[in-house]
Amino acid sequence: MPVVPSSIEETVHIALREDIGDGDLTAALIPADAVSLASVISREACVFCGMDWFEEVYRQIDDQVYIEWHIDDGDEAAADDTLCSLSGPSRSLLTGERTALNFIQTLSGTATLASRYARAVAGTEAVVLDTRKTIPGLRAAQKYAVACGGCQNHRMGLFDAILIKENHILAAGSIASAVEQARFHSPGYSVEIEVESLSQLEQALTAGADRVLLDNFTLDETRHAVERCHGKILLEASGGITLENIRDYASTGVDFISTGALTKDIIAIDLSMRFTM
Repeated sequence: MPVVPSSIEETVHIALREDIGDGDLTAALIPADAVSLASVISREACVFCGMDWFEEVYRQIDDQVYIEWHIDDGDEAAADDTLCSLSGPSRSLLTGERTALNFIQTLSGTATLASRYARAVAGTEAVVLDTRKTIPGLRAAQKYAVACGGCQNHRMGLFDAILIKENHILAAGSIASAVEQARFHSPGYSVEIEVESLSQLEQALTAGADRVLLDNFTLDETRHAVERCHGKILLEASGGITLENIRDYASTGVDFISTGALTKDIIAIDLSMRFTM
């Protein structure tokens, strides 16, 4: 999914304000007219992501910084690959270093993990989706990274899709009532129901849901749900999904598999910036 430039600009602005505050005290030790060359190197294999955020950091700090990329978002990098070369005022390169690297190491970590999940279900019909379990302030960025890694996005937030979960059902009184209210208040939106048992699946089918999320179903229960629905409704498996078992769930015939691991269980990629002159 594309990320609007204004979102990137705002996210970077907040990150720079957090890091720089009233000014970079250490960079001030460098002569103001000093110019340097630098490069960003990947210390491990990864799927790269975050070019626009990296560039925006230096755009906001100093438009005299020039960046030449040797990779694109979604490309695979090997250990010791040079991702980009930079030139410009030394102070500016140093001031932006940590924030710029934070963005690409986090987003590359997200894209890399997503690529592992995508490969795990390759050859099946299942599509791997992310969730709303994202780092606060980085939802759009992480969902973009998930797509770069080969998986797909679920809803962006509470505003663009209806997913009726356990607490909604309890508050509404029943699955039927929750679906009825969803149709009344938000006509035209697809209605997805989270169910925790095969009996709740029957209720969701009777209520006329468009899609059902099978929450923490066993493999046998998931297979039974697929057989019961026979393509009548879209099915999404979620809960307890890992790299070790996702292919088993994909092989049951579900349409989607969602996992918060794509955005919350990430390990940042080891990247570094080195001055070359």
